[in-house]
Amino acid sequence: MADQVKPAPAAGPGVEDASFTDNTGKGMGSFPKRGEPVITGINRVGLWSLYIKEVRRFLKVQTQTIWAPAVTTLLFLVIFTVALGREGREVLGVNFATFVAPGLIVMGMMQNAFANSSFSLLAGKIQGTIIDLLMPPLSTGELMTGIVAAAVTRAIAVGGAVALAMLFYPGVNLSMAHPWAVAWFGLMGATMLALMGLLASIWAEKFDHNAAVSNFLIAPLSLLSGTFYVIDNLAPAFQAISRANPFFYVISGFRFGFLGESDIGDTNAALFQSAVGLAVFNLLLAFVVYRILASGWKIRS
Repeated sequence: MADQVKPAPAAGPGVEDASFTDNTGKGMGSFPKRGEPVITGINRVGLWSLYIKEVRRFLKVQTQTIWAPAVTTLLFLVIFTVALGREGREVLGVNFATFVAPGLIVMGMMQNAFANSSFSLLAGKIQGTIIDLLMPPLSTGELMTGIVAAAVTRAIAVGGAVALAMLFYPGVNLSMAHPWAVAWFGLMGATMLALMGLLASIWAEKFDHNAAVSNFLIAPLSLLSGTFYVIDNLAPAFQAISRANPFFYVISGFRFGFLGESDIGDTNAALFQSAVGLAVFNLLLAFVVYRILASGWKIRS
C-alpha cells in the first residue's frame, strides 16, 4: 500500500510550490493573501491582554505596590502635621492636615505611576524577556497605551488607599468642592508620570539608573512643588521656579478640587488654563515617548 502513495512533484524552476500559493481568502480554512493584514485597526484583544498582564503583575504583590505607599504617605501626614500643624495653624482657610492631605494623595499617585511604568520594559531588558512584549502583534501605540493605562490604574488604586487611610486621621476633611478638578488633575498627573516612567525604562540599562531618575528627579520635583506649603510664602525667584514645575499645577489643581482654593491663581480661568496646559504637555510628552519607542532605541539592540 505504501508504494501506491506518490509523493507530490517537486516545484521546478518558475513553478511555485502549491503549499505557499496565495489563497483567495474564500472558504473554510483559507488564509488571506500574502501581505494582507489579518488585524486591522486596533488590536483590542492584544491591548487588553497587555493591560491585564500589567495590572495583575502589581496586584500580585499589592501589599507592596498599593498598601505600603498608603502607610508611607500617612506617615508623612503624621510627621508634618505634628511638626508644622500645631497651635491650630491654618492654610488657605483650613487646618494644616486638611491642606496637606490632597497634595500627599496625588503625590503618592504620581510616584507609583512612575514606579509601575518604569519597571515594565526595564525588567524585560534585564531578565531577557523583552521579546515577550516585542513579538506579539501590537503596534507601538498599543504597547505604550497598555503600559501607561496599567500605571494609571495603579495610581488610582494607590490614591484610593491613601485617601481611605487619611479618613481615619483626626482633623482631615476630604470633602470635595470640585470633583471635576480632582478627577482631571489626578488623571493628568498619573498619566504624566506614567509617560516619564516609560521613557526612563527605555533609557535605563539597570535598576540603578531607574532609581537615580526617581531619587534625583521625580522625588525633588514632587516634594518641592507646593505639597506642604503655598508658593506665596517663597521669594519671587523661587515662585517663578515653582511655576515652571508641572508637578506644581498637578498638586495645586488637585488640592483645588478638595478645598476650592489654590495658589495657582485667584480666578477660575487660571485653573482652566492649568488644566488645558497639562493636557497639552502630556500630549507632547506622549509624542516624544512614542517616537523614541518606535525607533527601538536601547530596546531592539
